[in-house]
Amino acid sequence: MASKTTKRANPGYRCSECGWTTAKWVGRCGECQAWGTVTETGADASSGRTPASTVATPAVPIGEVDASQARFHTTGVSELDRVLGGGLVPGAVVLMAGEPGIGKSTLLLDVAAKVARHRRPEGSTRSVLYVTGEESAAQVRLRADRIGAVADTLFLAAETDLGRALGQIEKADPDLLIVDSVQTLQSQSVDGTAGGVTQVREVAASLINEAKSRNMTTVLVGHVTKDGSIAGPRLLEHLVDVVCQFEGERHSRLRLVRAVKNRYGPTDEVGCFDLGDGGIVSLEDPSGLFLSGTANPVEGTCVTVTLEGRRPLVAEVQSLLTPSGQGSPRRTVSGLDTARINMILAVLQRRAGFPLNQDDCYVATVGGVRLTEPASDLAAALAIASAKLNAVVPKGLIAFGELGLAGEVRPVPGIGRRIREAARLGFRRAVVPKSPEPLGELPEGVRVAEVRTLTEALETMKAWVA
Repeated sequence: MASKTTKRANPGYRCSECGWTTAKWVGRCGECQAWGTVTETGADASSGRTPASTVATPAVPIGEVDASQARFHTTGVSELDRVLGGGLVPGAVVLMAGEPGIGKSTLLLDVAAKVARHRRPEGSTRSVLYVTGEESAAQVRLRADRIGAVADTLFLAAETDLGRALGQIEKADPDLLIVDSVQTLQSQSVDGTAGGVTQVREVAASLINEAKSRNMTTVLVGHVTKDGSIAGPRLLEHLVDVVCQFEGERHSRLRLVRAVKNRYGPTDEVGCFDLGDGGIVSLEDPSGLFLSGTANPVEGTCVTVTLEGRRPLVAEVQSLLTPSGQGSPRRTVSGLDTARINMILAVLQRRAGFPLNQDDCYVATVGGVRLTEPASDLAAALAIASAKLNAVVPKGLIAFGELGLAGEVRPVPGIGRRIREAARLGFRRAVVPKSPEPLGELPEGVRVAEVRTLTEALETMKAWVA
């Protein structure tokens, strides 16, 4: 009698970085391309099935779900509310990532104090728990005194052990939890050092479970790697509800917060902040930081309007040309894309007849702002042409539009919105690309020149100079 053969369970392999699975071991993940992150997870999923368990909360019709539990609560910081879509949602988990020293802790400590002071309609206050693993409680208190972030219902705990941090949550039962940072907490139930892939996954999963079960808003501070990506497993970004990126130059006071993922609101909004000695404050109108403010205009400057999300920002582009004393001229760029500036120089030389191959070219923005939108191409071209012609761009003129290799000026989104923002700041002349759609109602007294090519833009600038 033939004996029955038992099918052996094949081992499965999983990437600890992104969760990608495979039947065979490989040294490099096929999804995130990380080395050494694929480990054996035991039997393959096909060898058995997960049995059904008892349902604690049965499914209900979607029309009977109470949506009031997911309403926004203001953070007290208008620019952060703009990025989040209206404020913080109970039970939501927000990941705030950014480089060291950029102002994450300062902003969140200010938010914690303002939430703790905010009263509910019935008159009670909200409790906030701030768990710090990077500083002592005394160090955080010193910062709170400096920025005025002391509140009666703001509780502070310095913990690096996940179990003790969960105990603090159990005792305080806060409405808002801030963890600074998720890479500093360590769980004793799993192996690995704090900040490692395994530890970050366990810590994040435990905190997210607490947030959802308690309907507690949670903000996690995350570190970034040297290339700007969030440290830890990629799975962390999938687990949280909102991912915010904190950006800014170390030598500039301007800070930008972008939502790269938001389950409750838009991802094209940008919040602007001013980081100073007294803390970090919202900037409702940051355009003034990006203008030189010189009394008399000089050659080589042109103002443009860029869109950061849905917000128009007025910025100034400056250019300086000097005769090159070397065989190959120098190209130095700050605040713009070097590749696009090199392309603009080539278009100016080939399509507009500007001899620039013997000049050193320096192009920069004012105030440390970084212009990544192609709409700043036309302003950069006019600034370089102004420096070469030694002619001043007329005061009160703005220019924006994408420049093509054939010398054409391509349309950009939000032309009317950009013109209205510039007019609000006192600009009365605009060189813009020809748009197939109507610009809408424009402010009174604003002269708009719609151009199709770079040559037309240069001729318009020369005519207005005369």
